Amino acid sequence: MQTSRYIVKRVLLAFVSIFAIITITYFLMNLMPGDPFMSEKASEENRAILIAKYGLDQPVYVQYGKYLTNLLKGDMGTSYVLQKGRAVKDIIFQSFAVSMGLGVRALILAIVCGIILGCIAGLCKDKWPDAVIRVFSSIGISMPGYVIASALMIFLAVSFKVLPVSYNKPGGWIMPMVTLAIYPTSYLTRLTRASILEVMNQDYLRTERAKGMSEFVVVFVHALKNSLIPVITYLGPLTASILTGGFVAESVFSVPGLGRYFVSSISRRDYTMIMGVTIFYSALIVFMNLICDILYKIVDPRIKLD
Repeated sequence: MQTSRYIVKRVLLAFVSIFAIITITYFLMNLMPGDPFMSEKASEENRAILIAKYGLDQPVYVQYGKYLTNLLKGDMGTSYVLQKGRAVKDIIFQSFAVSMGLGVRALILAIVCGIILGCIAGLCKDKWPDAVIRVFSSIGISMPGYVIASALMIFLAVSFKVLPVSYNKPGGWIMPMVTLAIYPTSYLTRLTRASILEVMNQDYLRTERAKGMSEFVVVFVHALKNSLIPVITYLGPLTASILTGGFVAESVFSVPGLGRYFVSSISRRDYTMIMGVTIFYSALIVFMNLICDILYKIVDPRIKLD
């Protein structure tokens, strides 16, 4: 009963959060100078006709009201620039399928490698494996995504020619996957290491050892389970971010995913695409955070959902 009330409350709060994001994004977007048709090779008269056609000559609050009304009907509008006349929701779902395929691979790689490396570093504290892992995780966290993507392309595609540059060719997904996975892997490694070190000093683990349990059971059954709570906290926004596509990775490797469309829509001032992707991205983050909050209770029954 308590869990049900908590879920209902969080769902209502999620709708409020998404509404606030829609409102703030819409008005900030309209503060941007220019309009979607500035880059069009058309006369001022034709440009004025396009602006009037899409209602962009009306007051912002009127446009906002119409947008909310259409959104409640499931209509996100049509693209102004990127794919003229095509429904925004169709573009989002098609491009998200590409991003999700790439993102799921990157997410699995990040979780598996991050947790394993974090455990190794925590169990080998102040020894050479710990030092090596900490150095590489620090590099992975501090290095910008476009540097990682460019380095992979230069060495693996141009210099050694072991992987194709094009995403559409066999194996073309490997470099963008690795680019997407490096930062979360490094962060999860450090997070898992810190959690393992904290949990390993708890009294209940000393009791388990005193009962004669093997070190493997103590570490990988009892310690690891409780150390995963901070990791789960991070997995919510991480999953949403990776599944919607890395903006840098998709732009550098020309992946036709959601992240690439988001970058293009901002640079081209495609208002309906900006709003559509923002709403989709926000809803996914809110949903994943809700799932992670519920997982807390499964991982640690002592946690109360208030």
